[in-house]
Amino acid sequence: MTDAARIDVHQHLIPPDRGRAMAERAAALGWPAPAWDGPGAIAMMDRRSIATGVLSFPAPLAAPDDTAGARDGARRVNEYTAEVVKDRPDRFGHFAALPLPDVDGALAEAAHALDVLHADGVIVLSNTGGRYLGDPAFEPLWAELDARAAVVLVHPTAPPGEPVPGLPGPLVDFPYDTARTALHLAVHGVPRRYPNLKLILPHAGGFLPYAAQRFAVVARLHAGLTPEGLLEDLRRFYFDTALSAGPAALPSLTAFAAPGHILYGSDFPMLPEEWGTGFDAGLDAYPHGDDGQLHAINRGNAELLLPRLARA
Repeated sequence: MTDAARIDVHQHLIPPDRGRAMAERAAALGWPAPAWDGPGAIAMMDRRSIATGVLSFPAPLAAPDDTAGARDGARRVNEYTAEVVKDRPDRFGHFAALPLPDVDGALAEAAHALDVLHADGVIVLSNTGGRYLGDPAFEPLWAELDARAAVVLVHPTAPPGEPVPGLPGPLVDFPYDTARTALHLAVHGVPRRYPNLKLILPHAGGFLPYAAQRFAVVARLHAGLTPEGLLEDLRRFYFDTALSAGPAALPSLTAFAAPGHILYGSDFPMLPEEWGTGFDAGLDAYPHGDDGQLHAINRGNAELLLPRLARA
């Protein structure tokens, strides 16, 4: 690419003490085991013209009923990530993990991560034990993050129920769960009540842009909602391009997303580099409406969302 180097809002890391668990999870999902180290990540970024990658840990922190383990896991992951960023603040940012569905633990960890570790935002999974993010129990967390005008990466995970045999969950089920939790948030009014939240949906929002008009019909089943209002709330989300910069997905995404709400994402190392470069090429080759749109997706929109990275 010839544009200014990208800001990657959807890049992951795997702390050394999490490598085995991550490999086992990947195998259970029918996915290649990812591997990560800092120098390797920077080398990948240099090859793909990524100036800065915002790192996050995209998996459950502990068993669903292990509250103490999730709190401890979040603190360990976040302190490790903060050290990586401290060593190379010019190349890395940090979305801190929160131990949901433990709301008290998530509030405490968000305060520690944002105030002490200086994280650039937080990451939450699309569902925790089958509880989706519009659940009223999560209201105190949204209120606190809204008060902080926080950036929140809503990372997909496996939905409840059995996967389709022989099909890898990250390709088939994760987009479904992204759209599911986005609609759940909007129906429960979270984006409207908390307009200072900046909620990022990976992978172009799953099926959301393509199916938004269909999803808006659900408003007719809820008192106080209208299809037009629900569509307006769905357009409050930000979207990244990871695994989605193709000739069918990009027209839907650019037609639906609000101006300034499309961001570059690689999903490395969960998406192997040799797979991700094809999506980079698709984004570069897409017939953008003007010369500024590609720069905005690759970098400009993220600079407005995360001003520290613009300075980096």
